[in-house]
Amino acid sequence: MLKERRLAAETVAEQLFAAEAAIDAAIAAVATLTAAMPKARIDANLAPMIGHEALMNASRTVSSLMEARSGICATHEALAVAQKQIGLGAVAFGSLTKEMMTRGSQIRAVSSNDMPAERAA
Repeated sequence: MLKERRLAAETVAEQLFAAEAAIDAAIAAVATLTAAMPKARIDANLAPMIGHEALMNASRTVSSLMEARSGICATHEALAVAQKQIGLGAVAFGSLTKEMMTRGSQIRAVSSNDMPAERAA
């Protein structure tokens, strides 16, 4: 039964990470488009009213995608709770960075600059 739960969790985790990446890619693409439009207008020496509605629509699209991103982040957090509920709390899915962000880990990077002088040498 544990094997089936783990396989199910892995399938869901893969889909979750794909959805997160797709939303981020969409945000990046629409943000790039949004930034390109006023630059193109300036480069073409056009009046500010030209393309204004398109720029507003692109801006609203970025805002909607950010709402979607908030939703997928909430989904991720809820799935982390479900993961513990089914006895897989100790199992890591994805990268350590993702795990640290979703679980609020106290792990932090240190360098020799963080050490007392006598230990750093």
